[in-house]
Amino acid sequence: MSSEIALSLPSLEANNNDRLFSQRFSVAYEFSVAFTRDVFSRENKTLFELITEHGKSARNLIAVVIDESVVREMPDIKRRIAAYVEAWPELTLAGIDALVGGEASKNDPELVLGLQRRFVEYGLDRHSYVVCVGGGAVLDVVGYAAATTHRGIRHIRVPTTVLAQNDSGVGVKNGINAFGMKNMLGTFVPPFAVINDSAFIDVLPGRDKRAGMAEAVKVALIRDKEFFEWLEEKAEALAIFASEPLDKLIRHCALLHMRQIAHGGDPFERGSVRPLDFGHWAAHKLEVLSDYELRHGEAVAIGIALDTRYSVLAGLLPAGEDLRVARLLRRLGFELWHEACDRRDERGCRLLLNGLEEFREHLGGELTITLLSEVGVGIEVHAMDAGMIGEALDWLRTEANA
Repeated sequence: MSSEIALSLPSLEANNNDRLFSQRFSVAYEFSVAFTRDVFSRENKTLFELITEHGKSARNLIAVVIDESVVREMPDIKRRIAAYVEAWPELTLAGIDALVGGEASKNDPELVLGLQRRFVEYGLDRHSYVVCVGGGAVLDVVGYAAATTHRGIRHIRVPTTVLAQNDSGVGVKNGINAFGMKNMLGTFVPPFAVINDSAFIDVLPGRDKRAGMAEAVKVALIRDKEFFEWLEEKAEALAIFASEPLDKLIRHCALLHMRQIAHGGDPFERGSVRPLDFGHWAAHKLEVLSDYELRHGEAVAIGIALDTRYSVLAGLLPAGEDLRVARLLRRLGFELWHEACDRRDERGCRLLLNGLEEFREHLGGELTITLLSEVGVGIEVHAMDAGMIGEALDWLRTEANA
């Protein structure tokens, strides 16, 4: 028997009723992240080459799903995509559909069922492609639908927001909200490829450009002091969305997230540690408490400021660094308080505190929260004091916004 076969077969005559067999195998994941401009221009071969260099299918069947907000900003986008596919005989367009964008798309489970039905009607299979053009919420929904149809159709992400290009779009998660909780249903399935096209950022509303910067501050605080200092240096230019520094922010932030996923040791979050979710235990709850009035990045900015202040109160981070972080976030244009921070139940307890247990439940296991020991260095803790969280919130309402 080949030595490569780890599972040895016992004799057929042996009594195997009480034996335990162990099965082990590994699967290597690899996907490309391309940075380009005008991906659907006929002169741009990025999408064509990503598909044809890997796929040997005779027809390379493609279905495209576009965020409705992109269609509003680029009314000719469907025509341009159809013309692009038509220019390459090796590609076949199954159809183009538009999907409502924003968090509302993740709150409607019927959208997933509708997409799955559409993919089946188009005749897609595991050698076909679903190209999603949109913000992070639409990428999540379409990725979930693609991952669960035929147990996995190849998904190509074309993120169109700062948040999606520098964070969620280059990650391995897909999902929707359910049962009153964010991302309750979903999968860990890496995309086939990601294409970051800077042309989409040009037409993005300012509020959405700013929201995505929160994830850059987050990853700088836990992994890259030099990047944080660069953000401080470029804050005024970033606040007015100057193209060159914004492009650099997106690329460097995306690469930091990619490095964490590839080398952090737990890409599918089997353990309890979630370093890339610094500031997110509060952010996820604030999104729900604000009825999604807060954009994800806006809630993350509040969560970052809150947990940075808590790090100081807990004696982990030197005093003054909390003000430094809050100052940067304000210079970028973030508001660091929302009335949802102070919503209370009938006993007078802040509802935000429930976000800690919901954060733990989402992974299971031991509560693990990332705090800061210094700028650029995250540290994991397994408990947070409700009284100190209250102090940090009181500080956030006054000092952080002074």
